[in-house]
Amino acid sequence: MARTRRIHLINPKADTFATRPLFFGKALYSPVAGLLAVAALIPEDDYEIILTDENIEPIDFDLNVDMVGISAMTSYVQRGYEVADAFRARGVPVIMGGVHVSYLPQEALKHADAVLVGEAELVMDKVLDDLSHGRLQGIYKAENLHSMIDLPIPRQGLLKSNRYINKGFVQTSRGCHHGCTFCAEPTMYGLRFRYRPIEDIIREIEHIEERVILLNDADFFGTPKRAMEVMQAFKGRGLKWQAAVNSRDAHDERLLELAAESGCFMLSIGFESISKQTLRNVHKCQNDPDTYGNLVEKLHRYGIMVLGLFMFGFEGDEPSVFDDTLKFNIEAKFDMCGYSLLTPYPGTINWFEMLQRKQIVSFDWDKYDQSHIVFKPAGLSADEFYRGYLNTYDGFYSASSMLRRFPWDGSRNPANWTIYNAFFRKGGVVTRDREQLIAKPTPEPEFVAIPPLIPQKAAWRELVMSATEIG
Repeated sequence: MARTRRIHLINPKADTFATRPLFFGKALYSPVAGLLAVAALIPEDDYEIILTDENIEPIDFDLNVDMVGISAMTSYVQRGYEVADAFRARGVPVIMGGVHVSYLPQEALKHADAVLVGEAELVMDKVLDDLSHGRLQGIYKAENLHSMIDLPIPRQGLLKSNRYINKGFVQTSRGCHHGCTFCAEPTMYGLRFRYRPIEDIIREIEHIEERVILLNDADFFGTPKRAMEVMQAFKGRGLKWQAAVNSRDAHDERLLELAAESGCFMLSIGFESISKQTLRNVHKCQNDPDTYGNLVEKLHRYGIMVLGLFMFGFEGDEPSVFDDTLKFNIEAKFDMCGYSLLTPYPGTINWFEMLQRKQIVSFDWDKYDQSHIVFKPAGLSADEFYRGYLNTYDGFYSASSMLRRFPWDGSRNPANWTIYNAFFRKGGVVTRDREQLIAKPTPEPEFVAIPPLIPQKAAWRELVMSATEIG
């Protein structure tokens, strides 16, 4: 009888407040939804899967396994490379995937036997066949994007559920209509939505047996008619769910009514800036700062918490942007705010623009977590950037701010509100050390970042092609 082969899937330590256990040994979010989906592509009869999230447990480097699969984003890809090197030194073949290595596969190939670029569904059979013949090699990339039809259900049973508060990730679509310059979504998954059949979504929810669901879509409200169909299917199932949506469609009373009726308790919205000009500059044209306050109030009327995402360091940002944003966020009574520092992720339009302007100072991937300053902001000194960021976070999560923003009227769940604010308050800032927060200059990377999908907009396409010498 043939030995059952073993594959070890690893999420390297990211050390972010959302994935690091902060209270009672639990992390706010599980970061391994992608690996659970990859595990579902591997035949259970042929392979035993071992899953390790290094944020909550150590990696066993002495496990007897046939292959290691590592998924990494930019901010923890260096740790991913260390893990890969350690296994390869033991003679274990390694394949790497995830957003960062999809843009920089040649870099990853210095540490791995193979790299999976983009989506795994259409190439995993080839990977496993090559593994069985001892010939893992090079770059695996599908010729086209997956239709999202007949996706296998992620292997939720591999997850150590007791270590996370939020772990029921469900993806209903891929892609996004918006071409924000700082985001990887358009050149990773495309500007068109691809939808899973609703019956498949419901089947997955019933299978994973989680009542709290996180819709793992770039923009759940991106096509309102489709969102309404999904929410209609959620009604009566006793679900509590959250999702990321765009600010324009979140005003739609029809969507909000169905959201509330079907169990929505929180929406995450990328407001990004309170400056109209800044939003135009970064192609975030769906946002209108004049409507932000009204939108927060409207969502509260439906009992929905608002996680507002704001970013600092845009061209045009001046020292006043921090106090202005903080004052607005408190007065509008945002439930939570995530403040991030603009980060030119490799392969995004923002990356190519900053490269062209020679604006990027550090290429230390460990600092690419939206909490370190890795470039020279146009209208801010490094010290103004550093102090403004910390003061904004401290001000929003101060005791007086939390008392003012607390849902005293009972419109939102006080327990949920308190849990999320506690996590953000305790762990939202990675470091307060100026020497750490302001990244030191480094040489440029050895390899050129190449987007899996070339932008459709002519000016952006030309920008990418000139930088990457793509014919």
